[in-house]
Amino acid sequence: MNETISLLMNHRSIRKYSTQQLTEEQLQTMIAAAQMASTSSNVQAYSVIAVTDPAKKQQLARLAGNQAYIVECPVFLVWCADLYRLKVSTAAYTEGNDTYEDSTENFLVASMDAALAAQNAAVAAESMGLGIVYIGGIRNQIAQVSELLELPELVYPVFGMCVGYPDQQPGQRPRLPQEAVLHRDAYDAAKTVEQVKHYDETMVAYLRERTGGEKSTPWSEIMGDRLAKPTRMHMKSFLEGKGFMRK
Repeated sequence: MNETISLLMNHRSIRKYSTQQLTEEQLQTMIAAAQMASTSSNVQAYSVIAVTDPAKKQQLARLAGNQAYIVECPVFLVWCADLYRLKVSTAAYTEGNDTYEDSTENFLVASMDAALAAQNAAVAAESMGLGIVYIGGIRNQIAQVSELLELPELVYPVFGMCVGYPDQQPGQRPRLPQEAVLHRDAYDAAKTVEQVKHYDETMVAYLRERTGGEKSTPWSEIMGDRLAKPTRMHMKSFLEGKGFMRK
């Protein structure tokens, strides 16, 4: 196991931060690493908003479900899928022609580009002794977040990321068995079901130990409860209103 793999295998989500601030060099290094992530056809269809203003972080924390660590972290990064830049920068070359910046395929490209870039930044941050946690809660009230950050058409916030020096050492949550996610030559549906049963046993043991016996719900039951609840059902209409997925 080399240093890079060791870093990846020791990832933890950090939700408590010290008062130590990031340097501008650290932030720029994270973004430089993000920019070297793979990107479909070199489109680079993402942008990042670094939020450090305390009042704005307070507003974002409230909009994301009162997640206090957004306020406490030194820098809150909002990773955005961005097709606006593509549309306006190519206008001189597409005049008079149909364009497809609003296609579902380009929506997927932009969303994946943002995710790939963000994960590069996360690994870079952890290599510098920083900690991160992704915040999907910014999509709870995505229209208000977009207005607060002044996002134009064809830009939407995919997720946020708290960044700072860790002030906690959380345990590592077990992942699904590799055999549940690694298939060879074709998808093995029967194997997937069997491996989830093993993972349920692992998660029950983990939760019992972590909570002193107060919780012992299998992963599949937790996920079933999640699937049975409507979550952010406003996303489709919001994205269409922002100019995405019209084709």
